[in-house]
Amino acid sequence: MNEIRTIQPGAGEAQDEGGTLPHNIEAEQQLLGAILTNNDVFDRIASLVQAHHFYEPVHARIFEIAAARIQKNALASPVTLKAFLEDDEGLKELGGPAYLARLAGAAISTFAARDYAQMIYDFAIRRELIRLGRDISDKAAKVDIASEPRAQIVEAEQALYKLGEQGQSETGFQSFLKAVTDAVNVANAAYQREGQLSGVSTGLIDLDRKLGGLHRSDLLILAGRPSMGKTSLATNVAFNIAKAYRRGTLPDGSEGAVDGGVVGFFSLEMSAEQLAARILSEASEVPSEQIRRGDMTEAEFRRFVEAAKELEACPLFIDDTPALPISQLAARARRLKRTHGLDALFIDYLQLVRPATAKDSRVNEVSEITQGLKAIAKELDIPVVALSQLSRQVESREDKRPQLSDLRESGSIEQDADVVMFVYRDEYYKEREKPGEDNLEAMAKWQEVMERCHGKAEVIIGKQRHGPIGTVELSFEGRFTRFGNLVKPWQQGQDAEGF
Repeated sequence: MNEIRTIQPGAGEAQDEGGTLPHNIEAEQQLLGAILTNNDVFDRIASLVQAHHFYEPVHARIFEIAAARIQKNALASPVTLKAFLEDDEGLKELGGPAYLARLAGAAISTFAARDYAQMIYDFAIRRELIRLGRDISDKAAKVDIASEPRAQIVEAEQALYKLGEQGQSETGFQSFLKAVTDAVNVANAAYQREGQLSGVSTGLIDLDRKLGGLHRSDLLILAGRPSMGKTSLATNVAFNIAKAYRRGTLPDGSEGAVDGGVVGFFSLEMSAEQLAARILSEASEVPSEQIRRGDMTEAEFRRFVEAAKELEACPLFIDDTPALPISQLAARARRLKRTHGLDALFIDYLQLVRPATAKDSRVNEVSEITQGLKAIAKELDIPVVALSQLSRQVESREDKRPQLSDLRESGSIEQDADVVMFVYRDEYYKEREKPGEDNLEAMAKWQEVMERCHGKAEVIIGKQRHGPIGTVELSFEGRFTRFGNLVKPWQQGQDAEGF
């Protein structure tokens, strides 16, 4: 550490156990000197450099204290920082509080501060890459039955992704101040949208009101019996998000989605072409079975082609690889976020995802999958919507509305999810209760019931960690596999979109 007792020109390389670690002590000194001389410099470099990017621990502590004071609109200078660092052992080695004065006195210019900050950041990333490389090498060299090579690859990719996104491979503990700031920013985003949403809009007004949109880092489970419309609802919401996508400058100054978002859709059941046909059916209002058969009028075909042209620019990415392991699914989601961005992820459906390693029971396998999906949501900071099948016990009940206990392997799904929703269409069951033509009274009652539930669907919110539970009514057009906003009786004659 003798090299930084006084301010010496030139970049140095420090020795570490495994070799040399790149750094530039003078750039750190110049940047700190510029900040202590002119606190406005901090605003220009705050988005680029943080305390952990400094190589010299004393410099990291000086930067941290200076940053905390500047953010409180207090002065950060050698004199004001002296009181906080008088007992710092590392600073004593460098000459004590007089070192702060030397930093400020030797600062050459403030206009080059951004260049120094970039250099410090670049060296920090290089050091982190070296450390990661050594870790990967050491783990690969150590033959351990508990650590398979495939798992090591996933782990290494995850660490590299974090490093690329956040400038560090491990976050560790963060101060409560940072957590509070993040919470205020989320509340501010909702306030800017007139108190409506803090998450990504689903495009379904009543569902948005109940959920507040799809929230970042949340795992949402959308469950239902076959033919209830799970995939239809998921594709509708995914399409609505992608269709509304608008890129711009976010409140923190970074570039991103200011409306809608980039959507990733893992279709493990249907092919990409079948899924696209469903979305085109909804957009063009041509029944999907007609699209499949090619049985369209000229007007319908023109609508179909025009809808296809409009959808070309939609940032909706479909992966239809069957039986994907959860580790592969996470790796592909990371890659999509790195290359195109990612604001929401859909998985159709949960029971078709494979665990990374075979387990002794199906419950343990599903538990690993749901925990993996929740980890993806937190790591990529996006909402993850996973579809799920329900057990047959629903069919044996009088009231066939699903509940939490109907989830297959329910323990882990119910536990790990932030939101659990069920799709239910009463019309589906009532259609199958049609009485005989000769029973006129029963037929009249049946027709009355059918009229009441025709074209309607319910989304039952059975669990919501951050909000109320309850039922949301939606319209459903089976011909186009489309869910929409339901016009209430008091809204007749008005535009439902205005509500």
